[in-house]
Amino acid sequence: MDRAHAEALDRDDPLRSLLERFELPDGVIYLDGNSLGPLPRGVAERMSRLVGHEWRDALITSWNTHGWYDLPATVGAKLEPLLGAAPGTVTVGDSTSVQLFKLLVAAARLRPGRRVVVTEPGNFPTDSYVVDGVARLLGLTVRWWSAADSPDLATVLDDDVAVVSLCHVDYRLGRMHDGPAVTAAVHEAGAVMLWDLCHSAGAVDVDLAGWDADLAVGCGYKYLNGGPGAPAFVYVAPRWLDAIEQPVTGWFGHADPFALERDYRPAAGVRRMLSGTTPVLGVAALDAALDAFAGVSMAEVRRKSLALTDLFLELTAERLASYGVVAEVPRAHAERGSQVCLRLPGAYGFVQALIGRRVIGDFREPDLARFGFAPLYVGFADVYDAVSHMVEVLAGREHERPENTARAAVT
Repeated sequence: MDRAHAEALDRDDPLRSLLERFELPDGVIYLDGNSLGPLPRGVAERMSRLVGHEWRDALITSWNTHGWYDLPATVGAKLEPLLGAAPGTVTVGDSTSVQLFKLLVAAARLRPGRRVVVTEPGNFPTDSYVVDGVARLLGLTVRWWSAADSPDLATVLDDDVAVVSLCHVDYRLGRMHDGPAVTAAVHEAGAVMLWDLCHSAGAVDVDLAGWDADLAVGCGYKYLNGGPGAPAFVYVAPRWLDAIEQPVTGWFGHADPFALERDYRPAAGVRRMLSGTTPVLGVAALDAALDAFAGVSMAEVRRKSLALTDLFLELTAERLASYGVVAEVPRAHAERGSQVCLRLPGAYGFVQALIGRRVIGDFREPDLARFGFAPLYVGFADVYDAVSHMVEVLAGREHERPENTARAAVT
């Protein structure tokens, strides 16, 4: 494997032209889109127009004249094809943590009398924190299940399980659950399946309708490129749209918000999952960012994601193993998301040294250097060049330098 081969793969890549839809700095190899996506073209212009005209000039009339009121549905409609979701089943508005809270409570209410929530100890921490908080609020019991220790989910399912809440792709090691198989097992036990798609949406081929999923949540700022702190989405299966009761019954989820009635009446459809006033700036930025996916096949995105991670695994095994670096990710395609972690001593300094070379990834405790491969803008030559920088960092022991080992607040 040499760089010429990587360049040939780029020339044959049907998604290569999508790089032009992003404003990436020259000379940067960006492998952290699994944490914060780069700026898509058109977002800055949209925000300038929103602030400089819609807000400044049109003021409050923009809720009607510039579509602010309908933004959650507008963005939901753009997300549905990326998630394999039926029309009218996705909306956006709150943070991932708030959306997850709402869905967990709603899921438990769909199964009254059942007292157990099943989740994984390896979840992204906010998932575990919210699960624990909801369990204490509702008097439920949390049952922990680790796929690594017990691959058969059915061993922890019984007729007391109300909801199973899992991250589709593990945020550290990139392990991916079998969506349809897990969902089927949960339904066999009579429970509700809630998926966290934060590390899936926009990078792997999600098919919520095909999986028969009940509920899902996901953030807007990773592979969807909606900007720092971008609002999260929620999905509700069509069969639950008229039955689901979410706990944060704010006025924007009311059937007629501007009737200003005393008593709450839920809106029809997925709009009932809204709570407070739409955060227009954040939702509008996500709306513009999603134009980067226009005309893109998620099956083709998935194909390239696997090809990128295959190449990275091949190169790291060939060139980094002698330095004691071990790639931590499933080798089987069906079990792999769109990221790879490298385990090595001094991983934090390794990541910082790479950032100094304009190869951007991130670090996860205790010894993982994490790299995301977003198919819309990462190329095969990027992967080759990134590994070459890694070799130079390790050979020169740059990761041991004080300027690279000093911890920052955000890792």
